[in-house]
Amino acid sequence: MPLLYRPEVHKLATLSGHHDCVYALTGDPEQPTVYSAGSDGFVVAWNTDQPEQDGELVARVENSVYALRYVPGRHLLLIGHNFQGVQVIDLQQKKLVHATALPPVAIFDIAYSEARQRMYVALADGTLAVLHAQDFRLLQLLRLSEKSLRCLALHEERNELAVGGSDMLIRVLDAASLEVKYTLEGSTNSVFTAAYSPDGRWLLTAGRDAHLRIWDVANEYREQQTIIAHLFAINHVAYSPDGQFFATCSMDKSIKLWEADSFRLLRVLDKARHAGHGTSVNKLFWSGPRKRLVSCSDDRSLAVWQLVQSS
Repeated sequence: MPLLYRPEVHKLATLSGHHDCVYALTGDPEQPTVYSAGSDGFVVAWNTDQPEQDGELVARVENSVYALRYVPGRHLLLIGHNFQGVQVIDLQQKKLVHATALPPVAIFDIAYSEARQRMYVALADGTLAVLHAQDFRLLQLLRLSEKSLRCLALHEERNELAVGGSDMLIRVLDAASLEVKYTLEGSTNSVFTAAYSPDGRWLLTAGRDAHLRIWDVANEYREQQTIIAHLFAINHVAYSPDGQFFATCSMDKSIKLWEADSFRLLRVLDKARHAGHGTSVNKLFWSGPRKRLVSCSDDRSLAVWQLVQSS
């Protein structure tokens, strides 16, 4: 069903404290705390309900961080520490509890499967690393490509893992056997982001070619639609937890809000109209039950956006 309203979006706050580009965001969609990381190696916790407060330093690592994943039920934060592997922080004890060495390359994404008790890590050398979810020991290294694996998306009900890469392909794997079930072609450059809709019907992918591609999951992942969504590379796409909206962000410095059912563009958030980011917007995260969207950027800041129903 189409939306009966077109939401207004207001910028609530700018969160400052990072010393360099911010690349990663994660958290529990039901809670106000968001975690960020980037080139400075700082991993910081922010409270989106109290954005006037300074962030709290959770960890500091030697190299850049492109990938973070929060595990809600266990209060763990998974850090993809470039060239050093995966580090696991217990947020209640506030200490490092696991560290798993991986090939010494960049880590671009992390997916966590509660159902399979597996953790998947996308590496810059084209390898997919699989770790056990309880003790984080390395189970398998699977070379999928000669180029970087850039993004991961899990469809738990179908037991499928979508893997996008710099070779312009999206491979859909059986999450247990890691057998490639589908290979999705059509992208004309690196695929940076992939997301399943909350109802599992669609897979959205995007990347350097600035096109948003919509794949029909039940129909053997046939391409349903392609939208020229931004001027430059699309860095991330993220659905709201209720499935009403999704948002995209881009190297063109903008964030776009879309209606999930119709794929209709609703709002464009940029510097000129909304005091948005001044450089590339790298990641998005939907935070808490109040329809708040968090973004991060090369401009070293995070922004908190509030969606409100317009009359």
